[in-house]
Amino acid sequence: MAVGHSINQRVVVIGAGIGGLTTAALLARRGYDVTVFDQAYVPGGCASTFKRRGFTFDVGATQVAGLEPGGVHQQIFAELDIPLPAATHCDPACAVYLPGETTPISVWRDPAAWRAERQRQFPGSERFWQLLAKLFQASWRFQGREPVLPPRSPWDLWQLVSAVRPDTLITAPFTFSTVGQLLRAFGLQGDRRLKTFLDLQLKLYSQVGADETALLYAATALGVSQAPQGLFHLEGSMQVLSDLLVAALERDGGKLLMRHTVKQIQSTQGRVTGVTVRDQKTGDIRTQPADIVVGNVTVQNLVTLLGDDAPAGYRRRVEKLADSSGAFVVYLGVERAAIPADCPPHLQFLYDYDGPIGENNSLFVSVSRPGDGRAPEGKATVIASSFTDLNAWQQDNYDRRKQHYTDTAIAKQGE
Repeated sequence: MAVGHSINQRVVVIGAGIGGLTTAALLARRGYDVTVFDQAYVPGGCASTFKRRGFTFDVGATQVAGLEPGGVHQQIFAELDIPLPAATHCDPACAVYLPGETTPISVWRDPAAWRAERQRQFPGSERFWQLLAKLFQASWRFQGREPVLPPRSPWDLWQLVSAVRPDTLITAPFTFSTVGQLLRAFGLQGDRRLKTFLDLQLKLYSQVGADETALLYAATALGVSQAPQGLFHLEGSMQVLSDLLVAALERDGGKLLMRHTVKQIQSTQGRVTGVTVRDQKTGDIRTQPADIVVGNVTVQNLVTLLGDDAPAGYRRRVEKLADSSGAFVVYLGVERAAIPADCPPHLQFLYDYDGPIGENNSLFVSVSRPGDGRAPEGKATVIASSFTDLNAWQQDNYDRRKQHYTDTAIAKQGE
């Protein structure tokens, strides 16, 4: 489809996270009439930032994938004709400290270095890692052919069938497998260090541990750290990604309206007609007509937005989902001298093997780099997060619990 071609279809995108902004910018580039609504103050979703006293803190995500040649962000930015943000490789992608250990498990970008590291750290597990690598490579090639899942039209089905090649068939037997099942198949379920390492890493990516994480998803999450892919640390902040996407969106005629809450998706006889929107600044409620609505929201929010139009089967599936976990985050501005010179940008700590990951027994820590734009000269930012049960915060004294978590996180970082 030619860039700038007039399509005369009105698109509303709900949510200005990276997914919503990417969708909106690509559609605007192709000539759609696009409006994005988000209830936050700044775009970016969990990849946005805030500033305090000269420090810039990433709100959620602190690293990004897909900037390498042929990577997903590189392809998107090329289609949008905007430059890639300045970034450096995270190497190691993460340094993981298990209970009582002072030497970390370093997830190196170089495949040979990572192979040597895991063989030293987890003897007897190499067949497990080699299969993960093969599944990742096959899945990556499959994803790169842009299949549509699930297919809902003949064109979608054709895209899916075209993406399936002999080199991807190795994934078929593992479609419904979990990482825990593969560990048991290799007789590794009793390797506590390996299982704990996997639980820690997968908790970051899928919010659940190895026993519940889908194997093919885990293969990608655990394999994307190595070359020729890799994880990247952005210069400036994670906000750079959304700023570039917003600039492309507005350049091509799209509109972004922050502090606007979409209350309902409207439809008539099964066809979308628009959305009901509340302006947070004025309190005004209006209808925004739309031919297409894209929801970059949680499945729970989508059910709410659809109201009575939500398919009964879909609603039941969402209602059966386990409660979402949350994160308690401490943002610190510190003296650069307090940070070891060779400190990796991302570290993960588990302080004891008892109990679930989170709830004050683990921390994920992100540290800024000198000159990366996040801190004044001679200073650094430190972001420490821990998974937590959101229900507990509603049942307990909020301020008391917040202070306890803060004191514990700061104390553990100093250990």
